[in-house]
Amino acid sequence: MPQPVAGRAPRWETRNGWVAVVWPTAIGALSGLLLLLVLLPVAGLLFTSSPRQLWGGLSDPMVGPALRLTLVTTIASLLVVVICGTPLAWVIARGRARPWRVLETVLELPVVLPPAVAGVALLLAFGRRGLLGDQLAIAGIGLPFSRAAVVLAQTFVAAPFYVQAAILAFRRLDTDLVLVARTLGASWPRVFFTIAVPLSWQALGSGAAMTWARALGEFGATLMFAGNLSGRTQTLPLAIYSALESDLQTAQSLSIILVAVAFALLVAIRAGARR
Repeated sequence: MPQPVAGRAPRWETRNGWVAVVWPTAIGALSGLLLLLVLLPVAGLLFTSSPRQLWGGLSDPMVGPALRLTLVTTIASLLVVVICGTPLAWVIARGRARPWRVLETVLELPVVLPPAVAGVALLLAFGRRGLLGDQLAIAGIGLPFSRAAVVLAQTFVAAPFYVQAAILAFRRLDTDLVLVARTLGASWPRVFFTIAVPLSWQALGSGAAMTWARALGEFGATLMFAGNLSGRTQTLPLAIYSALESDLQTAQSLSIILVAVAFALLVAIRAGARR
């Protein structure tokens, strides 16, 4: 067996020495690069204007209507998602057959669909020439370019966040609790309202918060399906888009509002998860 040359470190020690230097350097450089890509845009929003200038940006006449419309439509879409999505998630979580897995995958599609595709899909479903166009016209209902269209667009893109969180929460339930409740004579509605929902409220709340945040930031599908009509269908993201053409200060002020709301929601979700 060859002996190491006197005065020279073994090859494996040299290699480990290089790794000890290169590895932390590479990790630090790559991590720092990504942190900069995330933090610099946020810093640009917060620190390129004075508080007085930011407050002045909120004096634009379109800010108030856009803020009110955003609150109304996002709350409406959240209620639709929670009321309809909770029982749907329960049914999917209880299902074991392959069709339920396929349905679960289909429900996740809006998360990965480009906004333009979502807008076109909504138009082809509810527009005048869409699948339900004739039926809606007979009933005297015109959905495109209305406030109802804003709610539909927000619901379409945001629903998967709540439904998936609810499915995972219901699947984590102890099946013995459900079995005991059924054995003692509890009906399925009673099991759902007194066991499943109360034990899953934390995950349901987190999913609802993420859903509201996604609806709050919805832009592409709303623009294509509901338009950008000031005071009628113009939400905060659309108001930012319009303000960029004439008043960057207003766009910056509105952007900071959305960033602050999103940050507060994330803090609340993480705090709830720790508890």
